[in-house]
Amino acid sequence: MDQLPKSRTEPDGSAVIRVLSYNIRSLRDDEEALARVIRACAPDLVFVQEAPRFFRWRKHAARLAAKCDLVVLGGGATAAGPLLMCSLRVFVERTEDVLLPHTPGLHRRGFATAVVRIGGARAGLVSAHLSLDRAERRAQADRLLDRVAALDTPYGIAAGDVNEGPDGPAFGQLAGTLQDCWSVAPWGGERTFPVSAPDRRIDAVFATKGVEVLGCGVPAGLPGVIPADLVAATDHLPVLAALRLPAAR
Repeated sequence: MDQLPKSRTEPDGSAVIRVLSYNIRSLRDDEEALARVIRACAPDLVFVQEAPRFFRWRKHAARLAAKCDLVVLGGGATAAGPLLMCSLRVFVERTEDVLLPHTPGLHRRGFATAVVRIGGARAGLVSAHLSLDRAERRAQADRLLDRVAALDTPYGIAAGDVNEGPDGPAFGQLAGTLQDCWSVAPWGGERTFPVSAPDRRIDAVFATKGVEVLGCGVPAGLPGVIPADLVAATDHLPVLAALRLPAAR
C-alpha cells in the first residue's frame, strides 16, 4: 500500500489533515479493537455514524474518544446517531446538531455539524447517516448539500454512511456537487460493507471544490491496522482520507 500523507501544517498555513469516516454500530462490538483501528489511522477528524444514542450515551462517546486520543466535537443522540470527534490540533468555532424531518415508521435521522479551523484553513463539517428508504435518502442528500453550503466556510467536508453505492441517486447527487474523494484519489480498499466480505461502497468522504484530495479509501494494510481488528470492531470498514486545505488568502 502506498503511504498516505501524514497530518501537518505547511509554512504558508495550509493544512494537510486526515479524515476518518466510520459506522461503529453503537459500540456493540469490540470497542478495544475499534479504538486500535482509529488510533492507527491517526485522524484529525472522525465522522462517526451510529454512535451510542441511549443510556449514558455521552459517557460512552467520551470514553471512546479518550481511548483514541481524541475529544468529542458534537453530535450523538442529539443528532440521532452521527457524531464528530477531533484531535487537539483542531480549533472549534461552533457546533450544531440537526434533526431531519421524520417519516413515520422510519428511523429518525440527523446531522452532526461543526465549523473548525486547522492551521490557516477554515472548514465546515457534516457527519451523516442517510435513510434506508430510497426516496427519503434522496431528500436527505439534498438537505446535506444545503447544510454544507449554509455553514458558509471556504471548505466543506461531509462524510458518512450513504446506504447506497455510487450508482444510486443520493450518492450521485452528493458526488455531482462535491468531490467523491475515493473517485478523485483512490488509495487502499474500495468496498466498505459488510465487513467480513465487503461487496459494496456505501461509506464515503466528500469535499467541496478547492480541497485537494491526496488519497482516500479503506485503510486495510495501513501500518497498525490489523485485519482481525477491522472485523471485530464493527460491521462496516472505515474510510480514511488525506486532504489538503489551502490557507485563507
